[in-house]
Amino acid sequence: MNIIILGAGRVGESVAESLASEQNDITVIDTNAARLRKLEERFDLRGVVGNGIQPSVLKEAGAKDADMVIACAASDESNLVVCKVAHDVFNVPNTIARLRSSEFVEGDELLGKTGFAVDHVICPEESVTRYIRQLISYPEALQVVEFSQARACLTVVRAASGGAGVGHTIAELRERIPHAEMRVVALYRLDTEMDPKPSTRILPGDEVFLLADSRKIRQVLGAIHNIDKPVQRVMIAGGGRVGLRLARSLIDHCEVKIIERDPKRCEYLASQLPSSVLVLQGDGADEDLLQDENVGMMDMFLALTSDDEDNIMSAMLAKRLGAGRVLSLINRRAYADMMQGSTIDIAISPAQTVIGELLAHLRRGDVAAVHSLRRGTAEALEGVARGDVKTSKLVGRRVEEIKLPKGAAIGAIVRGKGRDGQVLMPHHDTLIEADDHIIIFIPNKRQVREVEKLFQVSATFFG
Repeated sequence: MNIIILGAGRVGESVAESLASEQNDITVIDTNAARLRKLEERFDLRGVVGNGIQPSVLKEAGAKDADMVIACAASDESNLVVCKVAHDVFNVPNTIARLRSSEFVEGDELLGKTGFAVDHVICPEESVTRYIRQLISYPEALQVVEFSQARACLTVVRAASGGAGVGHTIAELRERIPHAEMRVVALYRLDTEMDPKPSTRILPGDEVFLLADSRKIRQVLGAIHNIDKPVQRVMIAGGGRVGLRLARSLIDHCEVKIIERDPKRCEYLASQLPSSVLVLQGDGADEDLLQDENVGMMDMFLALTSDDEDNIMSAMLAKRLGAGRVLSLINRRAYADMMQGSTIDIAISPAQTVIGELLAHLRRGDVAAVHSLRRGTAEALEGVARGDVKTSKLVGRRVEEIKLPKGAAIGAIVRGKGRDGQVLMPHHDTLIEADDHIIIFIPNKRQVREVEKLFQVSATFFG
């Protein structure tokens, strides 16, 4: 696809990196020439210096032949205008805008074709908040992603010494929870992909990817990991957009403390949050402050400032002082890769959390959802089987007949609509039916195109 990206900041850079690796033709527009040169040196893409809201700059970037424009500039206003110009002047068929304001909701008439012509909205702050909220709900997990309107759940856990599932084979795990079917779709040991056969034994430190019905996920987690007590006390270092959004979502569920360095921001936070949330002015890496506020009694410490180094230091310090689990927001992906699984329990790259949302709009075939896994190296894809035996590569075929790339696995099938839908753990002879939602784990992003083709129906299908 020919894709134009407006903005070479952290989000734009991450989007460009992900899409360029999939053999798309990428052009990035930014006013900062030095930043664009660095991107051109690192990735296979073209940079255009200029203001993307100007038609002449979009024309130079190749808007006439573009399949999609992704507006990731710092301001909502620029992103809205770019989408409008791209659609009205150059007839770009697909537009995506990064919008921080909660007043612009995807599907609203204001964003329709007669308005700003924004097809899809992404909000990294909201995506990160939602991601962290899931981790608070499942404190023993490294990652939690949902499929098919939250009916199926993929959870990543690290097997710990003394954990319930350590030393057992995958087959033995299934026997421990006969009333909650689950599938181990992947297992990594020392960053090496292992074959998750029934006889594979789980060892301390293994990264285990579990797929199950969302209603049974607690039972499944209990079979492999000693269930952590519910998170009741949370300390947040950083009262920016993510910190504020998260605090609001936790008001009725946890005791929350926020540490914010800027006095004016503290005043604003205090005005936006109920008195039950304690707002403290100070440095999240101040050892005396953390001790005075009993960080060792916290179930979770979240470092959410805009500074990577501050987040790493405060999270490591909180862990040393006794915090139960610590999570750090780390913008630089290389830093996040290094810190994940170290003293810091969970490292999140904000831009990486929105990649899945973007990829769902880029995937060919009938793809309902995409989630980026293992820091962008793997994916879990949910596609819908359309057509019939003659026009589909899936419908009417047994699982064993479906040709998947090496290492890829069908983890679950969601059949039926609404709450009455079934989450099936497929066996070799399970027959795929029309409109089944099929969740596939893909260990290597280079294999995505092969999987996408499975969900494409032939030209004779007119369903």
